[in-house]
Amino acid sequence: MAQDERKIRLEKLKKIRETGVDPYPAKFDKKQSLQEAYNSKLGTKVQTAGRLMTIRDMGKLCFCHLMDETQKMQIALQVDKIGQEAYDWFVKNFDMGDFVGIVGEVFKTHKGEISILVEKYTLLTKALRPLPEKWHGLVDEELKLRKRYLDFIANPELKELFYRKAKFWQATRDFLQAKGFLEVETPALETTVGGADAEPFVTHHNALDIDLYLRISIGELWQKRLMVAGFEKTFELGRQFRNEGMSREHLQDYTQMECYWAYADYNGMMTLVEEMYKKIIKETYNKLEFTIGGFTVDFGKKWEKIDYIQTIKKDYDIDVSKATKDAIIKKLKDLRIDFAADLAKPRLIDILWKQVRKTIVGPVFLINHPVDVSPLAKRDPKDPNKVQRFQIIVAGSEMGNGYSELNDPLDQEERFKEQAQMREAGDLEAQMMDQDFVEALEYGMPPTAGFGFSERLFSFLENKTARECQIFPLMRPEK
Repeated sequence: MAQDERKIRLEKLKKIRETGVDPYPAKFDKKQSLQEAYNSKLGTKVQTAGRLMTIRDMGKLCFCHLMDETQKMQIALQVDKIGQEAYDWFVKNFDMGDFVGIVGEVFKTHKGEISILVEKYTLLTKALRPLPEKWHGLVDEELKLRKRYLDFIANPELKELFYRKAKFWQATRDFLQAKGFLEVETPALETTVGGADAEPFVTHHNALDIDLYLRISIGELWQKRLMVAGFEKTFELGRQFRNEGMSREHLQDYTQMECYWAYADYNGMMTLVEEMYKKIIKETYNKLEFTIGGFTVDFGKKWEKIDYIQTIKKDYDIDVSKATKDAIIKKLKDLRIDFAADLAKPRLIDILWKQVRKTIVGPVFLINHPVDVSPLAKRDPKDPNKVQRFQIIVAGSEMGNGYSELNDPLDQEERFKEQAQMREAGDLEAQMMDQDFVEALEYGMPPTAGFGFSERLFSFLENKTARECQIFPLMRPEK
């Protein structure tokens, strides 16, 4: 059916060109948006443009609805106003979905609808495919994401989500800049990937004939090099890439923010982060209380701190700081949690923790992580088996991660070696040895705190999946 309609429109396009009319002109002087036209006084002359969403020909009078980014508004073409020839040309050649520029006067119909009485029109774009009439059912949910541009046309309210997302990230940038942080850009292509536990994407640099990795963090090891260089407050907002599974919360290509603050520790960073989250969320939504996946979360309250080891012990009666690998495996089996038997102890602990956090409402700061699960964090001087790290837990998931950065080059080198052994054993998410970064630390990095969070937070605030909150999510190609 759609292909038949396309053939009809292609024939119209051919005839339009034969009359000497350009169906795809380069520009139109749009002086008012439809919202501005709608808000104008009656009798105001306007020059605007948009997409035709409806066409209703009544012989001598044709009512249409025009839509742009701001508004959908009725326009009227009248034979007595534009002449029979122009009227007939419009009715014969225009279809729903076409873009049209108009000059006309704002008036009110006898039914009370604010409209534009057209004096002159210009074809701006001839659409060759008809717009979808409706979206429904499970299959169409996939189609909505695949053809997002059509979803925006059919559901213009969806645009509001992405206006909020832009506001969310702008509020983040504004907050950090107001606190004296410098926005920087670090490499997205790396010879050694680092800064997180994740499997990277691999690509090839033809000119240098070397394999490279797409970054899995927003320049963590690069921003810490900037601390070595003498910068004291930096942040970066950008895309990072992780070659891991897809879920409601996980994507392979997404936006993250990371910031680094010299002479601060994780306690100072926690204070800053709580203030930042409240500021960003309030500016974006004008509220601080949300329903997220069945949880009622109040970001406005004072955020409590909970202990990593004690929380697991309380829920599952196992002390992961003392338990053997075999004991943790037994606990995972008892709980019927899936895992790969060849994983190292740190990864098994992390799997157990992720089961525990599912019931935590938050927002809370999770602290006192074992050193085994935190290869880049500074040890706690009171207990060298723990690190000065925190994670923000909201509605059963992690919504941010920070720590006092490890600046002891010898300790860092040993932890990289342990991670390298995990990689050699088959753990592709373990971190790589980065000797250049260790060398940079040997020149001296001041005490530094770091923190990062991703667009997962935004998707949770929207109470939607991560894919729904990406403007063009990655999709498997159609066969």
